[in-house]
Amino acid sequence: MLESIGGSLAGFCYQLRWCCGSAGEALQRWGAENGVKAWRGKMLMARTFCEEFKEKCPVCVPCGLKLAEKTQTAIVRHFGLQILEHVVKFRWNSMGRLEKVYLKNNVMGLISNGTQPILEEESHIKDVLSRIVVEMIKREWPQHWPDMLKELDALSKQGETQTELVMFILLRLAEDVVTFQTLPAQRRRDIQQTLTQNMEKIFSFLLNTLQQNVNKYRRMKMDASQEPKAQANCRVGIAALNTLAGYIDWVAMSHITADNCKLLEMLCLLLNEPELQVGAAECLLIVVSRKGKLEDRKPLMVLFGDVAMHYILSAAQTADGEGLVEKHYVFLKRLCQVLCSLGSQLCALVISESDVETPANFGKYLESFLAFTTHPSQFLRSSTQITWGALFRHEVLSRDPLLLAMIPKYLRASMTNLVKVGFPSKTDSPSCEYSRFDFDSDEDFNCFFNSFRAQQGEVIRMACRLDPRTGFQMAGEWLKYQLSTPVDIGAMNSKTGEGLCSIFSPSFVQWDAMTFFLESIISPMFRTLDKEKIPVTEGIELLQLVLSFETKDPLILSCVLSNVSALFPFVTYRPEYLPEVLSKLFASVTFEVVEESKAPRTRAVKNVRRHACSSIIKMCRDYPQLVLPNFDMLYNHVKQLLSNELLLTQMEKCALMEALVLISNQFKDYQRQKLFLEELLSPVSTMWLSDEMKRVLMNPEDFIRYVGADNKLADPIMEDPCGLNRSRISFCVYTILGVVKRARWPASLEEAKAGGFVIGYMANGTPMYRNPCSMQVLELLDNLLALIRTHNNLYMPEMVAKLGDTFAKALDMMEVEKNGILGLPQPLLELYDSPVFKTVLERMQGFFCTLYDNCFHILGNAGSSMQQDFYTVDGLAAELLNSAFVNLNNIPDYRLRPLLRVFVKPLVLSCPPEHYESLICPILGPLFTYLHMRLSQKWQLINQRSLLCDEETADDNPESQEMLEEQLVRLLTREVMDLITVCCVSKKGAEHNNAVAADGDDEEMMSTDVSPPSSSELTELGKCLMKQENVCTALLITAFTSLSWKDTLSCQRTTTQLCWPLLKQVLTGNLIPDAVTWFFTSVLKGLQMHGQHDGCMIALVHLAFQIYETLRPRYAELKTVMEQVPEIQKEPLEQFDSKLLNPTLQKLTDKRRKDHFKRLIAGCIGKPLGEQFRKEVHIRNLPSLFKKVKPPLEVDLLDNSEDGTLIALFEP
Repeated sequence: MLESIGGSLAGFCYQLRWCCGSAGEALQRWGAENGVKAWRGKMLMARTFCEEFKEKCPVCVPCGLKLAEKTQTAIVRHFGLQILEHVVKFRWNSMGRLEKVYLKNNVMGLISNGTQPILEEESHIKDVLSRIVVEMIKREWPQHWPDMLKELDALSKQGETQTELVMFILLRLAEDVVTFQTLPAQRRRDIQQTLTQNMEKIFSFLLNTLQQNVNKYRRMKMDASQEPKAQANCRVGIAALNTLAGYIDWVAMSHITADNCKLLEMLCLLLNEPELQVGAAECLLIVVSRKGKLEDRKPLMVLFGDVAMHYILSAAQTADGEGLVEKHYVFLKRLCQVLCSLGSQLCALVISESDVETPANFGKYLESFLAFTTHPSQFLRSSTQITWGALFRHEVLSRDPLLLAMIPKYLRASMTNLVKVGFPSKTDSPSCEYSRFDFDSDEDFNCFFNSFRAQQGEVIRMACRLDPRTGFQMAGEWLKYQLSTPVDIGAMNSKTGEGLCSIFSPSFVQWDAMTFFLESIISPMFRTLDKEKIPVTEGIELLQLVLSFETKDPLILSCVLSNVSALFPFVTYRPEYLPEVLSKLFASVTFEVVEESKAPRTRAVKNVRRHACSSIIKMCRDYPQLVLPNFDMLYNHVKQLLSNELLLTQMEKCALMEALVLISNQFKDYQRQKLFLEELLSPVSTMWLSDEMKRVLMNPEDFIRYVGADNKLADPIMEDPCGLNRSRISFCVYTILGVVKRARWPASLEEAKAGGFVIGYMANGTPMYRNPCSMQVLELLDNLLALIRTHNNLYMPEMVAKLGDTFAKALDMMEVEKNGILGLPQPLLELYDSPVFKTVLERMQGFFCTLYDNCFHILGNAGSSMQQDFYTVDGLAAELLNSAFVNLNNIPDYRLRPLLRVFVKPLVLSCPPEHYESLICPILGPLFTYLHMRLSQKWQLINQRSLLCDEETADDNPESQEMLEEQLVRLLTREVMDLITVCCVSKKGAEHNNAVAADGDDEEMMSTDVSPPSSSELTELGKCLMKQENVCTALLITAFTSLSWKDTLSCQRTTTQLCWPLLKQVLTGNLIPDAVTWFFTSVLKGLQMHGQHDGCMIALVHLAFQIYETLRPRYAELKTVMEQVPEIQKEPLEQFDSKLLNPTLQKLTDKRRKDHFKRLIAGCIGKPLGEQFRKEVHIRNLPSLFKKVKPPLEVDLLDNSEDGTLIALFEP
């Protein structure tokens, strides 16, 4: 194309002007006539011409300068300057000295007299002009352009336009060199050190520029005729503040505090200048957020002085007094951050070993800080919490009378702040208007507020440790007020019933806040006060008031139950009140808004009942000795409730039975507890072991028929003929789970021996306990395994086909599960006002999901609960393989995950080593082999899908479904890798028994702190598994293949925790060369896939380095792999190899060897998408100005045989 263009400069410029300027309008007109497709084609041609021109034209510089003249239109000028920038970035190294000087002089000339006045010039022109100068500085300063700073100083004297451009240049230079570090290390070091040497002059220049322009602006803005000049000076002032912000983060503190903290004084003054206050606050925030030596930070205490504090407070009052304007609100946020950082500096400097005293204005600071805590903006309120917490737990400041006097005020403010108001969609609070600036939706606000409330709770607890009585008194007053105030449901009625609260009702939000406040107060009070100082009488009085309060509103009743639980510790001092408490809780267990109602219960009602059950369990778990004397009363009450099959849900029944089991643990008598558990489980055993139930549990078809999944219902909302059958199965499974989870022997060995729980000792002296529930539960085990086998077989295609029309999707994932995996929030009102299951289909889905999970929870808890009684069951491995692991091919990912997490993982963790061979290995061997095959197929499908995105596939499989499937594969991958790690690796200083990242959590869980894989060793089970060749192969292949699957989190964990310990185990054997090259190649593939993530890249480079350094001496094939790395340099590879293979050579440090290796494999380290097609910028190093002169450490004398060489060594 270029050949067709005339050779003259005028021809080039005409073509370019046409492409950049008038062509736009012409093409738009042409496009309107000929269609969008043709218009796009012409635009593409114009763009291609411009790009080819920048790349190939030999006269770019004169063309660019011509186009950049200020007589041209802005778009043409911008393109001309882009040409010049392209020349500097990509052609500079090939230009001659005179060409460089010519370009530099002309660019400086453009700054001098080639730009429009400051208020007229386009910001993108200023930006590109400053970029060009900075690109030249990065290549030539200081070595070849020593007078650069003088030239910029001279330019700044020409006027406001030039001064602003100089500010832009200095700011961009600091960002590129220090902040973003976008140039080679030596050039960066040279420029940064030269900047540091000249920092006194630079800072003086910046401060003088700021001061002069601010003074001019203040004078001129009073005169309306001088308005343009005033605005020009204001613009320069803003630029100076922005430039200062780019430097004060990293320069020596001495520059910031020079001349009696002149900079800080100026910044405080500017806080009251509306046009400059945001920039001044930004600078001040950066200063007070500085870390470093405490000695250097002491001068910052000047900000607690009278003058500085006056300016800060008056600026805040003025900004707040002018109403909600976005600019003022942004300024308030910055000012709040400044005060928070000042508090952090105060906490760091005022310590017992320091000579810094609490400032005289500490009280004024606290008052101003409290003003932000009581501001209508929920965001500003939340911003202060961390600093309040730091002050309340500070060893010195927490004892200060001024801070102690602030505690009641803070608690009073918290009482307001805990009330959940301020939803962006509402208008019921002054906070709503501010929330519309800060949050996109009510869900966003709700998520923020929950976090904010938790933070407040922590700070309230800290405050109450300092003054527990005040907090308790305030909480008591608030509770009494709520109990005596009539219920106000507000404008929005609850769907649960007429006249009931919704979650937005004024009464409920007050009750909710008060309950949280009381809970936050009571706990620290009991921990802080001595036993005799606990206000028992007042506490019991409050408890009596709560117990006598009656309400039919489920949301408020739930709060009442929370208050009962919070005040329950007082009952330990007055046990006679326990029956009243139990009576209140049992009444709530059967709570209904409308008695005998057939309608499905809403979540609010279900929450009350579940809350009451949880409170009973919590009471029995935390205060079993207190409840034990009332055991008979409790047992009779539970039996009475259980006698009515329809009164309680299965979960509620089992919760009450769990409470009884917890109390029975206090019998501390094996026989007595065993008899009680037999009696408790008797109804379950009768039902579970009946002939009918056996038949149903053994046969998938009978099971489907029994639970009603083969029906076609006319009314899928109300009609449910088999609901009772499902509830019976659920009741049995829930009860078995409750007993297995809760039945235990005494914690004290002496009590266990006395009660008959100890049956012997293991070889290492560990006592062997027997669980009083073992005999009864093991009788039920066969049918449980049959149920699991049947449930797995339900996913066979022929069984799915037998589901009725109403229940065709009964085995599908529930909507709530999908939302959890995709990270979608539930609509707020739906959480409380909708029925738990709206249709029979949803109830059926809930039944299958819960049943499946609970069965595996029983098996997962069985090992730790029943110990040797469980592990010594005859043929247990075969029984488990024939139930839990049948038909895995048809089991969907969302059901396979709980199998691994709640069954296999706990089974492995609780299994004694003597059962590894008989139980664990026979299960894990085939399982790991299968999981590798399954995951490989899944990831292959995902990779193919991303390559072949045809329209038909998109129609058949909607995008949201693809996302769900892909996320499920990711989560399953993490479960599998976590399971392998738990089984095989014992990581020093870390616990493996932590949950895999929550559904929806992804890259935010990534860490760049990578512990070296060498800190991990194989467990005994890991060694046992690695002895079996097929299992060993499956583990290694799964671990190393997973490095290139598209899940960064899994890759990082596997790299750091698993790969090296597994590989190290087989290094002593005779690995075939193909296997070694495959391992190494897998790591390099992982780097190609995940190299853009720092955490992954560091871990993978370390692993590749370990493999190469360890195995290269034995396997020359690894060098062949290295030679295939893109952009590999053969000579450095030979050097690295020779040093590695020659042990006599002096070895470099581990870090330098690793850095060398990283440079060698740089070609296969993946880059972010934005950098993959970016043209490389090459900046040459100049002769270093700051090179340390070192005497020669070694001279190779063997290459020189002449005597003169030796003599030369001794010559001066």
